[in-house]
Parts: sequence; structure tokens; C-alpha cells
Amino acid sequence: MKRLPQRTCIGCNQKKDKKDLIRIVKNKDGEINVDPKGKLEGRGTYICKNEECLNKAIKNKRMSKIFEMEIDESIYENLRKFISGGEING
Repeated sequence: MKRLPQRTCIGCNQKKDKKDLIRIVKNKDGEINVDPKGKLEGRGTYICKNEECLNKAIKNKRMSKIFEMEIDESIYENLRKFISGGEING
């Protein structure tokens, strides 16, 4: 039986199957994007598909620490829309 890759959520800090998380990527140009398919190049981090984990990550500035830069509010808004079943802008 093939094991599914595990990743850690930056909100709740729990290990979960990679397919159950949302990937966020910083590319070599310093742009941050939500990566629903998990195929974009760059440094990635993962977050659960729920608002509570996103709020914890924002409060603790986890993404800023991981990507070593300030995170624009539009990134968080994109994540909120995606979590609630909407489309991603940009």
C-alpha cells in the first residue's frame, strides 16, 4: 500500500495528508501564490482548508516567518476566498 505524503499545517501545526491541505508558494521573484494543484515552483508551505487555521497563521505571522518577508493582505484574502469555496485571484 502506497503511503500518502504528510505535511504540517502552519496554523494548527498538525501533520495531515498533503492532499487535504492548501499549498502556498513563494517563487524566485518573491511573489506569493496559492497553489491548489501543488505544482508551482518555489518554496512552499501548507495550511488546512479551514478559517480557524488561517486566523492562527495570520495572528502568529507564520507565513511572514517562513517566507522571510511581509505578507500582503491580498494573499490572506485570496486564501479566505479559496477556503470558502471561491476562486483564486491572480
